[in-house]
Amino acid sequence: MDAFLLEWGSLLLRWLHIITAMAWIGASFFFMHLDASLRASHDIPAGQGGAAWQVHGGGFYEMRKYFVAPATLPEELTWHKWQSYWTWLSGFVLLCWVYYAQASLYLIDPAVMALETWQAAAIGIGGLLFGWLVYHRLCKSPLGRNDALLALVGFVFVVAMSWLFSRVFSGRGAMIHTGALMATIMTANVAHVIMPNQRKVIASLKAGEAPDPKLGKEGKQRSTHNNYITLPVVFMMISNHYPMTWSNQNAIPLVTALVLVGGAIVRHFYNVRHADHDRSPWWAWAVAALVALVAFYVSLSASPAGRARLGLAPVEAPNAVAAVLPPAAAVDVVVGRCSMCHAAEPVWDGIGSPPKGVLLDTPERIAHQAAAIRMQAVLTHAMPPNNLTGITPDERRVLAAWLEGK
Repeated sequence: MDAFLLEWGSLLLRWLHIITAMAWIGASFFFMHLDASLRASHDIPAGQGGAAWQVHGGGFYEMRKYFVAPATLPEELTWHKWQSYWTWLSGFVLLCWVYYAQASLYLIDPAVMALETWQAAAIGIGGLLFGWLVYHRLCKSPLGRNDALLALVGFVFVVAMSWLFSRVFSGRGAMIHTGALMATIMTANVAHVIMPNQRKVIASLKAGEAPDPKLGKEGKQRSTHNNYITLPVVFMMISNHYPMTWSNQNAIPLVTALVLVGGAIVRHFYNVRHADHDRSPWWAWAVAALVALVAFYVSLSASPAGRARLGLAPVEAPNAVAAVLPPAAAVDVVVGRCSMCHAAEPVWDGIGSPPKGVLLDTPERIAHQAAAIRMQAVLTHAMPPNNLTGITPDERRVLAAWLEGK
């Protein structure tokens, strides 16, 4: 029951997280496009706003923006905040559900650092809070007045945090926490800067005072940051399904840096194109393609099989961690039916790295993955996929007997 509960809980939380993220990212991209497409309007003073026409769903829409605020407030005002809040809340609960509740399986790699579950969770949550506080202070400092320099320092900081995470967590855990850090910054920008500043503007209008233009500029700066890191965050969140992105701890900071650059350059193309089709920076796609090729090379060189193809020296595997070993019969089943894919150098055609980074080629590694084997090969028969290796019912019963006796 507990295994099914964990799987169904993970599925429903992930479903909610994806739905809310779609709503938030869609709104963010639309408003960035709207800002870029604004044109001067005869009834809005120059430099104080603009308007844009949109066509969609068989109708025409006129969008108007006031850089600070209109002279009078409308009776109905829609606030865009809950898409962001629910995306973060569902993501954080999912992080707790998968990575903290099942830390020994997904987050803690004893070969990197032997941690208790509570220690891993404390480091993860503390890292998210620390990351937001540092970023927030950077924006509030004099550095915040120079957008380009602030972006460069922020880039270096995120890469440094990915390195720190890679020194304490599994590769998978380090990558997901780097993405969670950027997502936390995005939602905190909405909750602690963008929304409060808008409320201050409204309060000034109701009091008959002129709103402070700095409030809008600060909110716009944070919104722009959110826009440029959205694509890298999405990459980090789906990377847990692709071990080649995090299988080598030492490569994680470089992969993070490349993803940040590639994602930002793609967003730059669309932001400029939405403002003026005639000056679309097509060179951005060449840069993004080059970044992708470098990332491919990095991931290939991190794989034992890939290093062999490139003529590079193999990297020694970390020392095995002591564990309660499964009986020889169970080891024979797993090695015979699973290790052709779940090995440091898979021999199954079309598989270059072990799926999800799971290794099942030694008794120690098999013992470490006992919970996953129970779910995937005993309770659901999801593995091997389509029973490609022909595991028999009797062999599954051997695994069940081992797991029930633990």
